[in-house]
Amino acid sequence: MISLISPSEVKHPTSIAIGSFDGLHAGHRKLIKSVVEENLYTPTIASFWPHPREVLYKETRLRLDLPEEKLPILEDLGIEQLVMIPFDEALSKLSAESFVKEILINQLQAKSISVGANFKFGFRRSGDINTIKNTIKNTDIKLKITPILEDREGRISSSRIRYLLEKSDLKNAFKILGRHYSFNGKVVQGKGIGKTIGWPTANLEIDGRKFLPGEGVYAAWTTIENSNQKIESVMNLGSQPTINPLLPSAVEVHLINKDVDLYSLNLSVEPVEKLRSQIQFENIDQLSNQIRKDRDNALRIFKINKK
Repeated sequence: MISLISPSEVKHPTSIAIGSFDGLHAGHRKLIKSVVEENLYTPTIASFWPHPREVLYKETRLRLDLPEEKLPILEDLGIEQLVMIPFDEALSKLSAESFVKEILINQLQAKSISVGANFKFGFRRSGDINTIKNTIKNTDIKLKITPILEDREGRISSSRIRYLLEKSDLKNAFKILGRHYSFNGKVVQGKGIGKTIGWPTANLEIDGRKFLPGEGVYAAWTTIENSNQKIESVMNLGSQPTINPLLPSAVEVHLINKDVDLYSLNLSVEPVEKLRSQIQFENIDQLSNQIRKDRDNALRIFKINKK
């Protein structure tokens, strides 16, 4: 199994690529392929944690994939270890040349370095592919440069995936990701209102560092931990305007035709298609009738997707 490790635990020498690899989209996969092809060394991905912009500019950076979520994807692609480099103020002041020498060569013992053509790194992002070339020119280390991948809509990037997810455009996000977007959460105690009106829901506690799609009601596949079965579901992502408009945004999942105690279990949710935006109804009966319509619409979507 692929391991999530610190730099001090690295199995070396390595064939390595460094970057955020957020989303592990088609462009990332092309770069990863160049890492795995160098089969004399341990195929390795190195990323920073926390994100440099969180440290330097105090920005909140929500991830398309948390480190633990990347592991099974990277393993399928042939990567053997994901190294998380602790990013702090001291590291941010390290020159680009020193980063190559101290981190990539000395610590991670890279024998093959794969980067994208636009790779920037080091103090004030002063380093690029030429910095790496100059630093390794008298060594036996290889440098592989992967061109930026584009399609008809432009550059394939994590930012573009976020934009599509914010618009709830799951279909086009899927095309770039090459897989369905999903997130995990632990079922926590709710107010039980859904159950009293005939639509029990599981309230999920999601890692606050995880990027989520735009608010709304979705048809979604739900998988219960330790199970491979995908269950047809309706998911509400956002506020609860009819119940209490002042409550914070939440993720609730109703499993269609499935009555099971989910409390404290972990669920994986895969949104399929947005059904509607948030609506504030005049009363609970109207809300219940709408949920019934949501369920029926979701079932139609699942039926179409199975064809």
